[in-house]
Amino acid sequence: MTKQGYLGIDAGTQGLSVVFTDAQLNVVATGVGDYAMLPELEEGSYEQNPQDWLTALKTAMADLIAQLGEVPDVLSIGVSGQMHGEVLTNEHGDPLGPARLWCDSRNADEERELTEALGVKMPKRMTAVRWLWTTRHQPEKARQAKHLITPAGWLAFQLTGEWNLGIGDAAGMFPVDQATLDFDQALLSQYQAMVGDEFPALAELLPTIKKAGESSGCLNEKGAELMGLAKSTPVAAAEGDQPAALAGSLIGQAGMVSVSFGTSVCANSVGDRAFQGVSHAIDHFCAPDGKPINMVFLRNGTTFMNCVVEMFASGTKDGSTTAFGTVMPLVLEADADCGGLLALPFMDDEPGLGVARGGTAMLVGMNQDNANAGNAVKAALLSTMFNLRQGSEVLDHQGYPRTELVLTGGLTLTPELGQILADVFDAPVKLFESADEGTGWGAAVLAKYRHRCMKESSLSWEDFLATIESGKTVRFEPRADQHAQYKQAYQRYQSLLQMHSGLDQALQDQRD
Repeated sequence: MTKQGYLGIDAGTQGLSVVFTDAQLNVVATGVGDYAMLPELEEGSYEQNPQDWLTALKTAMADLIAQLGEVPDVLSIGVSGQMHGEVLTNEHGDPLGPARLWCDSRNADEERELTEALGVKMPKRMTAVRWLWTTRHQPEKARQAKHLITPAGWLAFQLTGEWNLGIGDAAGMFPVDQATLDFDQALLSQYQAMVGDEFPALAELLPTIKKAGESSGCLNEKGAELMGLAKSTPVAAAEGDQPAALAGSLIGQAGMVSVSFGTSVCANSVGDRAFQGVSHAIDHFCAPDGKPINMVFLRNGTTFMNCVVEMFASGTKDGSTTAFGTVMPLVLEADADCGGLLALPFMDDEPGLGVARGGTAMLVGMNQDNANAGNAVKAALLSTMFNLRQGSEVLDHQGYPRTELVLTGGLTLTPELGQILADVFDAPVKLFESADEGTGWGAAVLAKYRHRCMKESSLSWEDFLATIESGKTVRFEPRADQHAQYKQAYQRYQSLLQMHSGLDQALQDQRD
């Protein structure tokens, strides 16, 4: 009997993957396809050829079908992709050139200008910030544009022929009004006055916003041929990688926070109302159903900790897995105050904390009693957790709820570290057994919700997520005594952070 289920597509920064699940969202098979950045670009420029995404999709689907040994019966398709990209096309959807990606950093001046003028946070990676840059630096290309969309939205157009986009990805293009759950019309008018009448109006270039579950097209003939699947297969509204990750972590209620620890750190908090004002520490987008998401983003994640692990485990010769296996048990045994050690993790700049330059990662307070691997690595880890807490306190000051943290990313390789996070934040921490399945599985979750809504239009996103079996779950409750000790360490860390500019200047003077 032909296998039946849901398909999730994830077009990431370094490659594309497809995930096929059964009707209960258990992963059955995956396929992958590769692509790369365009070579020889100037510093700070990151671009890809959109046609490479289509080639990778064909490769990934062929890989998937080969593993399954048949063409599956796909009930619905979900699409996820890297947020904040700028794909400009003509009226037929043909790209006018390479796509600029989320990590392209050429928009710093426009970020400052738009944030000040509009009174809302407009991070430099936001698509509308890129469009303003394009009108100024590539005006001929801008004049030709008929559509502006993200990588996920462009892929969905290739499958369906419709210019729709999930509300989470759309909110990464331009701010969404929480009252209408559409692009903020007042801000669009202000924005267009800054761009001028020489170029197409942004409001006319943007896609139609769709919430999770809403009709967003089906595979047309081109899409069916591209995917090797049946025509008219429903396609869920394409979402960005962050909203898809929220779906994959089954996060839908206000107060839930998705925390991903890796080389960078994201904490996406589901809010119950719109954020007030502007904070350099907080970015904003939407969950798949339109709820506001407040993101604390740290450029400096676990890289410094990883370096300290390698230094203390330099005698091992079997690679980083052995190094972490050697050191992490010592971290779990270390006291909350790390024997008095403190660390700064700034291998790179950290705009949300006002750190303008990297190169100040350090350990301070070392003596003969505390100089050991457990204290040093734990101090490095805590420095990142403390930075995350400092950014999150901006949300605390506005009274946002925080009911639990759902942990994903590299830290889940040592699940017990979740207890430290729970104690630092004084909030429960949860880890799913499927924590490593990523945004591709989240796209499959969105696909299933679209399929369910075709029959049950009143089914809410929150209620749907509650029906999904998450598999084995590990939960850590905060411990009052440990939280008190981490609170004291956090206060010491804040004092060290206040000294950072002086430390940075001393190091810069030495370099000069």
